[in-house]
Amino acid sequence: MKVRIYLLLVITTLILTNCSVIRQGEVGVKRRLGKLNDNIIQPGAIGYNPFLTTIIKMPIRTMNMEINSNLPSREGLNVSAVISILYRIEPAKAPNIIETIGVGNETNVISSVFRSTAADVCSRYYAKDMHSAQRANIEREIAEQMVKILQPRGFDIEAVLLKNIQLPLGLARAVEEKLEAEQDAQRMEFLLQREKQEAERKLIEAQGIRDAQKIISEGLNRNIIEWQSIEAFRELAKSPNAKIILTDGKAPMLINPSGDNK
Repeated sequence: MKVRIYLLLVITTLILTNCSVIRQGEVGVKRRLGKLNDNIIQPGAIGYNPFLTTIIKMPIRTMNMEINSNLPSREGLNVSAVISILYRIEPAKAPNIIETIGVGNETNVISSVFRSTAADVCSRYYAKDMHSAQRANIEREIAEQMVKILQPRGFDIEAVLLKNIQLPLGLARAVEEKLEAEQDAQRMEFLLQREKQEAERKLIEAQGIRDAQKIISEGLNRNIIEWQSIEAFRELAKSPNAKIILTDGKAPMLINPSGDNK
C-alpha cells in the first residue's frame, strides 16, 4: 500500500514538472541537452522532459529602457538627459538572441548601441536644439541608426525619447533671455500694428469729414441760402413768444426782450 502511494506521488510530481505555461506577451524556446530548438513555442501549456529539456521564456511585449546620459553637442557641451528606449524582441529571432546575447543581456547591447549612436547624432546639433523643435529630428535619427544595427540581431526599436533635458546653466540662461527677447519683439510688433491701424482709421475718418464738408460747401449757393432764410422766418412766425427780429431781408437776427438769447 505504501509503495503504491509513493509511486502515485512520484508520477504526480513528474506530471507537474513536465508542464510549463507560456503567458501572453512572451514566447518559449526549448533547450534539449544544451541545443536550442528553432521552433518557437507560442503562449499556452507545453509538456517536456525536465531531465533532458529546459523551456526558456523570452518577453516579446514592448519594453521600456531608461538611460541617464550626457549627450555631446556640436559646440562641445555636455547636455544631461534621461532617455527612454522603447523596443521589443522579434519572436522569430528569440533563439538567435538566446544563443548570441543571452537571456537578460539585451539591455547591455541596446544601451551600448544607443550611446555610440547618440554621440554621433547629437554631435551634429547645437545644445539648444535638444531643447527645441529639433529634438524630434534628433530622436528620429538616433532611432533610425539603432534600427540598422539592432534589427538584424532581432530587436525592433520603436522609439527613442529624450526626457528631462538639462542644458548647462549659462546656456540655459541665454536660451531664456532669447525667448524673452523674442516675446518682447512680438509684443512690440503687435503694438505697432495696432497703432498703425488706429492711425489709418483716424486718417480715413478725417478724409470722410473733409469730403463731407467739401460736398456741403460746393452745394451751397445764393438761392439755397435765401431759401433757408425764408424757412427760418417761417418757423419764427409760428412761435407764440414775443420776439424782436432785426433783418435786412436776407438773414434774421432774433433778440429776446428779456435779454436772453433763444
